[in-house]
Amino acid sequence: MQNDSDRGLDATDRSVTTQERDGHPTRAVRLSRLYDTTAEDLWAAITDPGRLARWFLPVSGDLRVGGRYQLEGNAGGEITRCDRPSRLALTWEMGDQVSWVDVRLEPEGPATRLLLEHTAPTADARWDEFGPGAVGVGWDLALPGLGRHLTGSGPGPQADPAWVASDEGREFVAATSAAWCRASIAAGTSRTAAEAAARRVTAFYTGDPSTPG
Repeated sequence: MQNDSDRGLDATDRSVTTQERDGHPTRAVRLSRLYDTTAEDLWAAITDPGRLARWFLPVSGDLRVGGRYQLEGNAGGEITRCDRPSRLALTWEMGDQVSWVDVRLEPEGPATRLLLEHTAPTADARWDEFGPGAVGVGWDLALPGLGRHLTGSGPGPQADPAWVASDEGREFVAATSAAWCRASIAAGTSRTAAEAAARRVTAFYTGDPSTPG
C-alpha cells in the first residue's frame, strides 16, 4: 500500500531535549516536517474541527483560548495559545497525567514547516517506561496522514488500527521507534536504556509480545 510514509523516515526530523517549565524539569520530543502548502491551509487542517477529524480525530469543546477541547477517545485539555496562522499551544491531559503540546508553522518559500514539541514532566511514568517514543511514535503515525489530507489523498492508513497491526504497519512502527531510540541516545540516554524503551514502545503499539523490554 502506498502512503505518505513512503517519503521515508527522513521526511520528519526528530530530537529530544531537556528543559524547564515553571521552574520544574521537563523532557520534550520535537518533530519537524515540511508540507507543500501555505501556512493558512496547514493552519486550517490542524484547527478546523471538520478537517481535523478527517486525518486525526474528531474534536469537541470550547475551541478558543482558555477553552477546553476533547479528542474522541484520546486526550483533552485547555487551549492556552492560538496565534493564527503560526502557533497553537495546549495542555495534553490523559487521566492524571498532564503534558504540553506546542505547534508552530513557519513558511519556507511556497511550503510550510510544522514544528511540534510535546513536553512532559521529568517524573512521567510513561517516559520512564517507553522513552520519547511514548508520544513520539504516536505523532509519527499521525503526521503522514496530515500530508495525505493536504494533497487530497484521504487519511493515511496509519489512522487504522488494523494497518498498525499489519506487517507494513509493524515495520513502520519499529522504524519510527528506532528513530526515537537514536534521538534519545543523542540526548544522553544510555544505549541499553534507550533500546529497552524502544522495544517496549514497539510492543505497545503493535501488540507484539515478542519484542520484550
